[in-house]
Amino acid sequence: MLYIPQYLSPDLTGSPFDDSPDAETRKASGGALPQGFYTTTAFPGYIKLGGAWRLLPDCRMDACVVLRDGEPVVTDPCDVRDGDDVVVGRSDDGTRGLYVRTGAFRFETADPDDSEAFRSGFYRETSQTRDYEQLYDVLRYDRDHGFILWAVGAACAFDYDARKAMANLIKAGYCDAFISGNALALYDLEAAMFNTCCGQDIYTKRYTKNGHYNQMDVLQRVRARGGVRELVRGDNLRDGIMAAVAREEIPFLLTGSTRDDGPLPDVVTDSVEAKRRLRAFAKQATTVVCLASQSLCAAVSRLTPTYQPAGGTLRPVFFFDVDISEYPISKLRDRGTGGYNGIVTNIQDCLVNLERNLI
Repeated sequence: MLYIPQYLSPDLTGSPFDDSPDAETRKASGGALPQGFYTTTAFPGYIKLGGAWRLLPDCRMDACVVLRDGEPVVTDPCDVRDGDDVVVGRSDDGTRGLYVRTGAFRFETADPDDSEAFRSGFYRETSQTRDYEQLYDVLRYDRDHGFILWAVGAACAFDYDARKAMANLIKAGYCDAFISGNALALYDLEAAMFNTCCGQDIYTKRYTKNGHYNQMDVLQRVRARGGVRELVRGDNLRDGIMAAVAREEIPFLLTGSTRDDGPLPDVVTDSVEAKRRLRAFAKQATTVVCLASQSLCAAVSRLTPTYQPAGGTLRPVFFFDVDISEYPISKLRDRGTGGYNGIVTNIQDCLVNLERNLI
C-alpha cells in the first residue's frame, strides 16, 4: 500500500513572518532581470503580498517570480518582458517577504546509525527490491489518481523485451505524457516496420542485408506521411512504443539534438520551445520516471516541482531515475527531495520487471 507523506505546512505567524515586509519588486529592462532578482527552488515557496503569505504556484529550480495583475507568476527568465515587476531578494527565511519550505514532507526513512551507514544505496550491488516495490505502488496509485510522466532514452527501443514492455505499460494506462528524442522514435519505428534496430534483427541481433538503409527508409516514410501519428494511422502500425503512444492518444514530446538523423518532423529542434513544452508536462506530473537518459533526466528534474496541490493541501512528486550508471543517479539525488529514488540496473531488466508486476 502506497504511503503518501503528509505535507508539513509551515506556521507563518509570529516572528519573523508577522514583522516581514511585502516582497520587493523591481522592473525588468533591456531583456535582463533586475539586480538582486530572486530565484526559486524546487521546494514549496511562499511570498508575502498585501500583508498576507501566499504559496507560490508550481515552483521549480532556477525560475523567477513576476507580478502580473497583482498575482505572482513563476516563470523562466527568458520569458520575462521589459517592464515586468520582478521579485527581488536573496533571503528566503521569511524576513524579507520570501520563504522556502524545505523538509516539506515526512517520508518513511530507515534512520540508521551514522557510524555504520557508509553506502548511499545507489550502487549495482545494493538491494533494490524495496525501490521496485515502491515504484510499483506509486505507478498503480497515480494511474488512477495522478499524472505519470515518462522521460525515456533510446536504449529502451534497442531490446525486443524492453520495447514490448514499455509499449504494454503505455497501453495499460501507466503513461499520461511521454518525452524522448529523435533516436528512440526512429529506432522504435524501424523495429515496427522492419523488425530491425540499426540494421540488426531486433530479437536475434543478426545483421540483415541492406539493414543500414532501414532507419533512413523509416525517416523518409514518416516525412512523407507528415508525422509519427500519421504514419501509425496510415500504415496501421500496432507494434512498439510510438504506436502505443499514438493509438492511446498520449501527448508526447521529441526533443532535438545535433546528432539526430533527419530529424523526424515531430522533433522540436528549438531548445527554448522544447523546454516550454516539457514544462507543460512537468507542471502536471505527480510521478516522473526517467529511463536511461542523463540529459532528459537532468532537464525534467530542473523543470519539475517537488509538490502538487491535492485536496486542499500538497502532496509530493515522486521522481524515479533508472540508469546503468551510478553517476546520473547520485547527481539527481542532490536535488535534496525525499521523493527521489534511483535504481541502478540494466534498463531492459527494469522494464520487464515493471511489466510483470503491473500488468
